[in-house]
Amino acid sequence: MTTLHEVKVFVGQDGRGGNPLGIFLDASGFSSEQRQFVASDLNFSETVFVDDICSGVLEIYTPMSELPFAGHPLVGTAWLLRRQGHEVSELRPPAGIVPVGFEGDQIWITGRPEWCPAMEFLQYDTPAQIDGLKGAPDGIGFAYCWAWDNESENRVRARVFIPGDVAGIDEDEATGSGAVAFAARIGREVTVRQGVGSLLRTRLHDDGAVSVGGAVTMTDTRLYTIGTTID
Repeated sequence: MTTLHEVKVFVGQDGRGGNPLGIFLDASGFSSEQRQFVASDLNFSETVFVDDICSGVLEIYTPMSELPFAGHPLVGTAWLLRRQGHEVSELRPPAGIVPVGFEGDQIWITGRPEWCPAMEFLQYDTPAQIDGLKGAPDGIGFAYCWAWDNESENRVRARVFIPGDVAGIDEDEATGSGAVAFAARIGREVTVRQGVGSLLRTRLHDDGAVSVGGAVTMTDTRLYTIGTTID
C-alpha cells in the first residue's frame, strides 16, 4: 500500500481543462509488471512512478506502455515534489535529464523534440473546425490537429488524437510532448489551447530544446493497493 497523488496539469483559465495524472512518489517497491498493471488500472493518460526523489529518477506509463518522455507527467511531478518541500532543478525520465523551472504558478520543463513520439501535424483553417472534430481523420494515427487562434499573438487551438493501442485513450486533454514537437516544427513560441480548456506555453532554446509550461492543481490524495484505492 502506498500513496497516490492525483493532479491536473496544464489547467486553463477558470480552472478549465487540465490533464489528469497519477503520481507515486515512493515507487521503488513496484516491479515493471506492476507499474503497467497500475497504469492500466488507474486509466489516466499517464501515471508516474518516482524511484528516487533526490535524483528525480522516474518512469512514465500509459495504460498500454512505458514512455521515455512526456510533458504533462513531468510538469505535474515537478509541481508535486516542490509542493512537498523538495528542491527540484531537474527530473530524470528514461529519455534523459529534464531541467525544471518555476515562475509564479507556471511550472516549466525542457525537453528535446527527438524525444517526442512521432505524430502527424494537421493544420486546419479555423478553431471552429478543430472544435468540430469527432476524432482523427481516417488513416491517421497520432494526430496533432491545430489552427491559429490568433496568429499575430502566436496563439493556437489544438486537439490531439491517439490510437487506442498506443495509449489506451482516444483523445489527450493536454499533450506536453506534442507542444514541444509542434513549437520546434514551426519554429515559434506558441501558447496552445488544447482539449476542453487546457493551456500550454512554449519557449524555444538555441540548442534545439523546447520548454513547455503551465499550471497544476491537486485533485486528490489517497492510499492505493494494486487493484483498489482507499480514501
